[in-house]
Amino acid sequence: MLSRPPAPALPPVAPLATSRPDWDVFCKVIDNLGDIGVCWRLARQMTGEHGLRVRLWVDNLTSFHLLSPEVDPALSIQHRQGIEVRRWDGDFPRVDPARVVLETFACRIPESFVEAMAKQSPPPVWLNLDYLGAEDWVAGWHALPSPHPQLPLIKYFFFPGFHHDTGGLLRESDLRTRRQNFLASADPQVALWNEVGFPPPSGDALLVSLFAYENPAIGDLLSAWEASATPVCCAAPLSSTLPAMAAYAGQALTAGQSLRRGALELRILPFLAQDRYDQLLWLCQLNFVRGEDSFVRAQWAARPLVWQAYPQEDAAHLRKLDAFLAIYCASLPETTSAVVRDVWQAWNRGSLAITHWRDLAARLDSLEEHAHRWDAGLAEQDDLCTRLIRFSRSKL
Repeated sequence: MLSRPPAPALPPVAPLATSRPDWDVFCKVIDNLGDIGVCWRLARQMTGEHGLRVRLWVDNLTSFHLLSPEVDPALSIQHRQGIEVRRWDGDFPRVDPARVVLETFACRIPESFVEAMAKQSPPPVWLNLDYLGAEDWVAGWHALPSPHPQLPLIKYFFFPGFHHDTGGLLRESDLRTRRQNFLASADPQVALWNEVGFPPPSGDALLVSLFAYENPAIGDLLSAWEASATPVCCAAPLSSTLPAMAAYAGQALTAGQSLRRGALELRILPFLAQDRYDQLLWLCQLNFVRGEDSFVRAQWAARPLVWQAYPQEDAAHLRKLDAFLAIYCASLPETTSAVVRDVWQAWNRGSLAITHWRDLAARLDSLEEHAHRWDAGLAEQDDLCTRLIRFSRSKL
């Protein structure tokens, strides 16, 4: 993994004397959680750490409310944590674009807004935040310009990634300190369990989290934990995994319920706001995660993980998976690397054998050490928010 010394911290930007925000961020919710999860973390960091005024446009405030309960889906305009949140629907208002416009994940901002951008002098810096990738081509495509075919505008494509010549990863400046403080004290850990409605698990249980897309291997995984040689406590926040877990249980399940079967205790947690979900990842000894947001946060948890990439019809997600495994497993012993690859690939193909779990469980201690090294290496690089701001300033 490539790295470089951290650059000096960016000074806060003084607010302009007009109502025009510093950044417009556009988010179209595709998979209910991942897109808005990334955008909300990014907007909060821009505001909280860099003093920027952010206007966040979201087309699905109901999904947003799950991540941030303070967001009111009924309001078209609201201010939350210093951020102006706007509903993005078909009747788009006439507003002055910000100095920097960020469309996320190719969401295609309204044409009327693009035309308003072109009328400004100078025009805003226009960025497209693309999906996270570990493929070799990411660095070559990162930050490339794309001139608009009719208007005097240039869009730059910004690719998050794991190397210094990409867009980096979302990471708040105090994230690792907050993690260390949380794990060093029993009180916030007990508070987390109280909030989700369960007592702390027994000390001899392996604590795992399960957050996934629909996956036919969920029943296989739960059965493997049921037959485990050591107790397993699975904390599963509400998600699309619920029907499969209910099928395994043979009964309807909802938040607050638990099931004991063999060595397994399955706990159905309520849906967690972002900060609470981070704490769950820190607490667990193994995290099953999905998509992009929880995937990145699991890496900052410095714990072993199993990732389910967003499923795509042409199996492009399996290529993304293999590209990440190539760099993540590069420093692992060959036998451990083979186990990690086998488990991740089987999980993403929807078929997990009990031997997959046994092989992985036998290597969790060494994978814990690897996760700490991986976390420390990534932390040497600039974070995504810092890189976005620095790049936008170079184009202003």
